Amino acid sequence: MGHSRQAYYQHRVRQARRSEQAREVVRLAQAERMRQPRVGTRKLHCMLRKSLQDAGIKMGRDAVFDVLRNAGLLVPNRRAYHKTTDSHHRFRRHPNLLKEGQHQVQATGCEQVWVADITYLPTDGKFVYLSLVTDAYSRKIVGWHVHASLQTEEVAQAMKMALRGRRTHQRLIHHSDRGIQYCSTYYQALHPRHGITCSMTDGYDCYQKRLHSSLKMQTPDAVHRASLTG
Repeated sequence: MGHSRQAYYQHRVRQARRSEQAREVVRLAQAERMRQPRVGTRKLHCMLRKSLQDAGIKMGRDAVFDVLRNAGLLVPNRRAYHKTTDSHHRFRRHPNLLKEGQHQVQATGCEQVWVADITYLPTDGKFVYLSLVTDAYSRKIVGWHVHASLQTEEVAQAMKMALRGRRTHQRLIHHSDRGIQYCSTYYQALHPRHGITCSMTDGYDCYQKRLHSSLKMQTPDAVHRASLTG
């Protein structure tokens, strides 16, 4: 096999030592997890550092990751998800004017296409919603509003803020998903009043349009910067 007898037995000794160390790491990790079930592996490695030193175990963070993964002790990530779009309603849907094709509308300047969307923000208590209206050309947030519910009147505050800061009267397209807030009579009444053409995604998936997906998630810092520059 290309290995000496001595090398073979040394390998067996190293394997047995690693297995013994892995069992000790699992035992220490399980003891900590009894007190803090959701503690992450990085923090757990720091917490176990002294215990590992006392046991004569030298093991880095990545090695601890491997041991806990093999033992099924990694904490699964919880993905927070809050639905902000309800596209099952009786209101009229509008065609997608930004869809790739012969008649696609592309913004060549500011205040030609505004993209509206709703996301949510975590807080110390209950999460809140954030409505955004972003200029597709400049990527500037021209309207925003933080609210506790998904009432249409609350979502429309971001659009009203954007309209108050509007500087031109050129043709303007409002693009959004097919959520009930954007299709509602209350929100749609803003469009003819200000000479705006409505555009919506083709279906429920608000990520289907690259422009829409690139503007979907704006950070609170971006909102703050936009409010300062607006």
